[in-house]
Amino acid sequence: MSSQTPVAHAAPELPVPEPPRGLRGHPWLTLFSVAIGVMMVALDGTIVAIANPAIKEDLGASLADVQWITNGYMLALAVSLITAGKLGDRFGHRQTFLIGILGFAAASGAIGFSHEVALVIIFRVLQGLFGALLMPAALGLLRATFPAEKLNMAIGIWGMVIGASTAGGPIVGGLLVEHVSWQSVFFINVPVGVLALVLGLVILKDHRAENAPRSFDVPGIVLLSGAMFCLIWPLIKASDWGWGDAKTWGFLIGAVVLFALFAVLEAKVREPLIPLRMFRSVPLTAGTVLMVLMAFAFMGGLFFVTFYLQNVHGMTPVDSGLHLLPLTGMMIVGSPLAGALITKLGPRLPLVGGMVLTAVATYGMSGLDTDSGTGPMSLWFALLGLGLAPVMVGATEVIVGNAPLELSGVAGGLQQAAMQVGGSLGTAVLGAVMASRVDQDLPDKWAAAGLPPVPPAKASQLSDAVSAGIAPVPKGTPPQLAEKITSVAHETFVSGMGLAFTVACGVAVVAALVAVFTKRGANAEAGAGVGHI
Repeated sequence: MSSQTPVAHAAPELPVPEPPRGLRGHPWLTLFSVAIGVMMVALDGTIVAIANPAIKEDLGASLADVQWITNGYMLALAVSLITAGKLGDRFGHRQTFLIGILGFAAASGAIGFSHEVALVIIFRVLQGLFGALLMPAALGLLRATFPAEKLNMAIGIWGMVIGASTAGGPIVGGLLVEHVSWQSVFFINVPVGVLALVLGLVILKDHRAENAPRSFDVPGIVLLSGAMFCLIWPLIKASDWGWGDAKTWGFLIGAVVLFALFAVLEAKVREPLIPLRMFRSVPLTAGTVLMVLMAFAFMGGLFFVTFYLQNVHGMTPVDSGLHLLPLTGMMIVGSPLAGALITKLGPRLPLVGGMVLTAVATYGMSGLDTDSGTGPMSLWFALLGLGLAPVMVGATEVIVGNAPLELSGVAGGLQQAAMQVGGSLGTAVLGAVMASRVDQDLPDKWAAAGLPPVPPAKASQLSDAVSAGIAPVPKGTPPQLAEKITSVAHETFVSGMGLAFTVACGVAVVAALVAVFTKRGANAEAGAGVGHI
């Protein structure tokens, strides 16, 4: 028993689930229903980035305002995911999911009608809060509805929807902004939300464990929310503040202190927000760490790919999204296949293999240069998607399956929070790696090309532009000089991107080693048919 979660023995004898009758509680219809809601949240994570320039121009927003449109959503989502999962465990995942759908769609419509950037930011924060209700509840519903032998396939399709929606955001956003308006990016969530709400009311069936939590750990919620804020916020702002800034380290130290206080509190309360005994399960802990490392390599690396495609290769947002279709396509194809493979073999081998493929793909992407064609890019993107698919599915199953059924919402929130932390950490750390390489290489390359010296006051602006793949060519610059500036800027950016992907490759290798400690969920059998309400 030492290798399994210590709470596994406490699970009560479970009745054999009866086959579903009619629409309500049907496993595959449940999956279809929750997938529509999850699709909205995942799509909004990337679709809005395309609309930001149009919002800035239309509403006269500052750059800081536009950053808050994205950061407010990310912060609200990351800070509240685990608490939202606890709400589902306490009141039922069906109710939590439906409230999340209603609130997310309403906040989206309100953004479309907003004429001030402050209102856009406020409603984006509300979007994040309601989106946090959706994600863990979706996993909780799948865990309780599907029998163990089909759960991995369901999670595979669920992961496919998230991957496709995340990668498809720039394409959908580009088409809507270009041909309709920036408001349409948000209005589109209203009919989708209404559809998801109607399907949810008709199809979803509440499943609650008999020993579900009956109380709330309010001090734990406050401490954990504060700790998550203090962790995510400096990661978001690190590129502006700098890693040596006192504010960056003040927030990070504050996060460590709050997490420590949270751990002390959780060991003393009767019904903690996150029972620390969950982490005595080596597979669950390994799955959580694996999710952080996977998101670090994937989301941190993808951040630079968009700059590479749009600023170095001069593609439109729609074209860059189309060039990422090999990645999206392999995630769509690979996720259900990974679910079937994990059901047959267990998660360990697919997870290790997936992270090895991810390491190979990120290493290959470190060799992309300014002249790389569609063929090499597509090869590495496809390999990355193929590697990520089993990790998205397997790590989710390991985390949720190794948690007791009554904590499936908390486990779902933990899985999503791990992704948010990993993505923010990857973007911040790899961004620092990129900036460091640009600061190191740019002066020498600039001088070697015989370009005019840059005044010290403008050196920082030049480095910032090059770190995003932008060639800072002033208007009226002679073509020959403009070509030299562009060549130096793009070569320096590619050099920094190559180093960033090399670091991502190293992280993927570490993740492959962590995956060795994963195993099938000890509580995975505690699924369909339990505690129907």
